[in-house]
Amino acid sequence: MDALLKLLRDNAALSTADLAGMLELSEEEIRENIRRAQSDGDILGYQAILSDEATGHDGVQAVIEVKLTPERGGGFNRLAERISKYNEVNSCYLMSGSYDVLVIIDGNSLHDVASFVSEKLATIEGVTSTATHFLLKRYKEKGVLISGTEEIELLAVSP
Repeated sequence: MDALLKLLRDNAALSTADLAGMLELSEEEIRENIRRAQSDGDILGYQAILSDEATGHDGVQAVIEVKLTPERGGGFNRLAERISKYNEVNSCYLMSGSYDVLVIIDGNSLHDVASFVSEKLATIEGVTSTATHFLLKRYKEKGVLISGTEEIELLAVSP
């Protein structure tokens, strides 16, 4: 992976001056490399990871295992792309193992999630079964600890 992209993936809030210093390039070279990565589709977007307190959102997040019957000529791709287009869907992944697609959705309530599964997801031709799991608490997301850092008690060092 390109060094600039790795730095941006780890912390997209770094300034062009910070990036230029770290990579020993000019700020203009950094801006041009970022523009090129965006136009090439290497950088798809930027997001901040927010605490639950900051969002003020009391909604629910669910992980849904979906089993599919693959389509002739399209396999799982067309079905997964169709599922991905729903506004409720946060993430959608093709998986190996006991199910085919993993869907992560956000809802305002358990009822919203249940409605999505029963009225939208389960009614898609080719969906053979679903299993829904609700997230109870986040501890780490995209490498960032959610609940804060724990204080580590250091022992005094004597001369």
